[in-house]
Order: sequence, then C-alpha cells, then structure tokens
Amino acid sequence: MKRDFYEILGVSKTATADEIKKAYRKVAMQFHPDRNPGDKEAEEKFKEAAEAYEILSDADKRAKYDRFGHQAFGPGSNAGYGGGGMNMNDIFSQFGDIFGDDLFGSFFGGAGGGRGRGNGGRPRGVRGSNLRVKIKLTYEEMANGVTKNIKVKKYVPCGTCSGSGAKDKNSVQTCTGCGGSGQVKRVTNTFLGQMQTVTTCPTCNGEGTTITAKCGSCKGEGRVYGEETVSIDIPAGVQEGMQLSMGGKGNAGERGGAPGDLLILVEEEAHKELQRDGLNVAYELYLSFSDAIFGTQVEVPTIDGRAKIKIPAGTQSGKIFRLKGKGFPEVQGYQKGDQLIHVNVWTPQHVTAEEKEMLEKLSKSPNFQPQPGKNEKSFFDKIKEAFS
Repeated sequence: MKRDFYEILGVSKTATADEIKKAYRKVAMQFHPDRNPGDKEAEEKFKEAAEAYEILSDADKRAKYDRFGHQAFGPGSNAGYGGGGMNMNDIFSQFGDIFGDDLFGSFFGGAGGGRGRGNGGRPRGVRGSNLRVKIKLTYEEMANGVTKNIKVKKYVPCGTCSGSGAKDKNSVQTCTGCGGSGQVKRVTNTFLGQMQTVTTCPTCNGEGTTITAKCGSCKGEGRVYGEETVSIDIPAGVQEGMQLSMGGKGNAGERGGAPGDLLILVEEEAHKELQRDGLNVAYELYLSFSDAIFGTQVEVPTIDGRAKIKIPAGTQSGKIFRLKGKGFPEVQGYQKGDQLIHVNVWTPQHVTAEEKEMLEKLSKSPNFQPQPGKNEKSFFDKIKEAFS
C-alpha cells in the first residue's frame, strides 16, 4: 500500500512550498544512492521521496491529491508519478536543480559528481514534452474501473542509437570545453577579492558530451516519431473532466533525456436512460394511470444491469424511490451514491368518446378528488430529501 506523501517527506498538510522543498532535500540527501551504494531499500525510499515531491511541489497536483489521494493519478503504484514509473534519470532531470552547487551538489550531478550531468545536476539530453489524450468511458466503466489499451502516436527512443543520437559509441566524446561537467567556472578579481561564477557550457549546452557523428535514423535527436500501445488503469468513480497522469509515458526526450508524462482527460459517454448527478444516478420512471392507482412491479435500468422495484398502490406523480448503493463510488473513498427513481404518472393526451364518458363519471367520485394530507410532502421537500 502506498504511503501518504506528506508522511514520506515528514511535513504537515498545511506545509508551505518552501517547507516541502526543504523536507524533500533532507530526505533525498539521507537516502541518495551515492551515499547508500548497493542499498535497494534506500534507493526505493529515494524514489518514493521524489514521487512525493513531484506531486506536492505542484499546486494543481497537490490539490488533486488532497481531494482524491493516490487514485487521482491512477490506481496502485503503476499509474501515478514518481516511484511507480520514474527512473533515476527522471529524478535527476526534474529535481536535481534544487540542490544547487553546494557541498552535496556532486550527489546530483554537480561538478565532480561523476554522473556526467550538466548545469544544476541535469542529465544529458532534453526532457520530452507531455502528451494529452482523451478517453470516453461508459457509466459501467466509470463505476467499476477499467483498464484501457490505447495507441499513442508520439516520439519514441531511436532503436538504432538507443536514444543517444550518435552514430556509434565512438562518436560520443567528453566535451573539451567543460571536461564533462556541463559547466564552466570563471574566476574574476574584484576589489573584494576573487569571485567565482558557474555557467552552462556553451560548447555542449550543459550535456557534458559532444557528438562527432550523428545517427542516420534520428539525425542526432535520439528519438523518432512512432506509436506505442499504453495500458491505462482507470480507477472506479472517476468523473467527467477529471485528469489522470502516467509518469514517463509522454514524448521521449532528446538524446537520452527523460520522457514527458501522459495526461489522460476523462470524458463521459452519455447513457440512454440514466443521468449522473455527482455520486448519484437518476432515472425517470413513467407509470400509467392505472398502475399508479393499483400498484405494480416494474423493472428499471441500473448502472450494472436491471433491478425490479415494487410500486405501491396510490403512488403519486413526483414520488422518488431510492436504490441504496446503486450509484457511483467515491474515488479513493468508501462512500457510494444511490440511484434515484423519479415517478411520472402519464396523463393520456387523447381519449375516445367512451373513455371520456367513463372518466367524467369517475371524476365525480370522492376518491378521484385531490385530497393532499397534512403530512404530504411538497415536490421541493421530496427533492431536498432525496439529495440529503
């Protein structure tokens, strides 16, 4: 079971962005692989912290997490961000710059770190862009959850050069301008003494290496336009307009850069008979005049099939019946909506002369005169009660 993101970083739910950043820095330093060589548990905690920081450092993602929990980004650990789909390059690419060029900067690819990353601890290459797709779901799929396999046209790593952008391994060399660090340092003498500045290497653009011969398939980009089949786990209870995300399933990065994310926008496929209202689902039931008088048993559609309900004799138009638990579940929660059945007594629009004569006789009967009791609830009271 996935741990709470706030618990992972050791902060409260009211923590500020600066407090979250400092907390992540502390946890990442503690479990960094360079400090814990060969320790798989430390590596997993390092990835776990990166996953938590990715969500909590983004205002929109944090708001969704606060509302829906882990399910806002996909069920389990395989459809969210970070630890479930992140590799070390993803982490260094996105978060290395918060460590700067301090005592521990080398742990995140700073000068002398030995990872060949560029300015601010970024890995070689350019991170791929995010992709957005739309998925239309039926009521049944939204209520029960579903796995969708979709084909996504996007940039994928070049199969010829394995994403490096070089013709072969001998066509990649350490940058002579920065010695592979991706940074150049300049010392300037001032009246206060010597001042050192660090800038991105202009020769390799911070990548630490240069390519002497480009790959013929991708022209040195390290990626080509292609297609990938992506399996998307949709959690139960999603609603129209909700956005899910899959880390690392967007466009491939250039020259080995980290891939972008795949953003999935949920759309609702209209139901022929039912209508959604939050967690509840509504159905308009039409009864004949005689069925409303004598009572009957009817079959009504539900999200997952059909159900029989008993209509008592003397049912009035506007009556609302409730099928408990026949609505939609709450994402990352235990609440479940109901199905509300609104009764409409059908009034004949055309009658024969014989039918008219019969109805005129019946209209004089006391039983056919409106006699609302003192305890009879108004239409608005019924609506209020149904949605309470």
